[in-house]
Amino acid sequence: MLTRHLKCHSAVKKHVCRFCGKGFNDTFDLKRHMRTHTGIRPYKCELCEKAFTQRCSLESHLKKIHSVQQNYTYRERRSKIFVCEDCGFTSNQVDAYFLHIRDCHPTSPLLRKYLRRQSASLQNRLSTLPFPRCV
Repeated sequence: MLTRHLKCHSAVKKHVCRFCGKGFNDTFDLKRHMRTHTGIRPYKCELCEKAFTQRCSLESHLKKIHSVQQNYTYRERRSKIFVCEDCGFTSNQVDAYFLHIRDCHPTSPLLRKYLRRQSASLQNRLSTLPFPRCV
């Protein structure tokens, strides 16, 4: 976290918004910023259907508007959602997310990266299996 924080003080911004030119040091921050241009709001309030670009905004809304307090223990992971930054599709299952990417956005660089990772993982698992020797 300290390393990530120190990046925000760097004058060099490696990740630039294609809409407005604002620069970021972290791809996560750029992705979150891009939602202000695309209108993608993946975090929806189940009580009133209002939607937000960030999970923390939804949690703040729940507390202020609906008096719902989120109680997370120290370092407890919240359930992750996978968001298609092209169209706003969301899923809490990585496989469903990548099936969506494959079917709706087949030229996505994200899909190629995922398939490479899956292929490497499969090869690693296969290399550890005991194969019978051919005679």
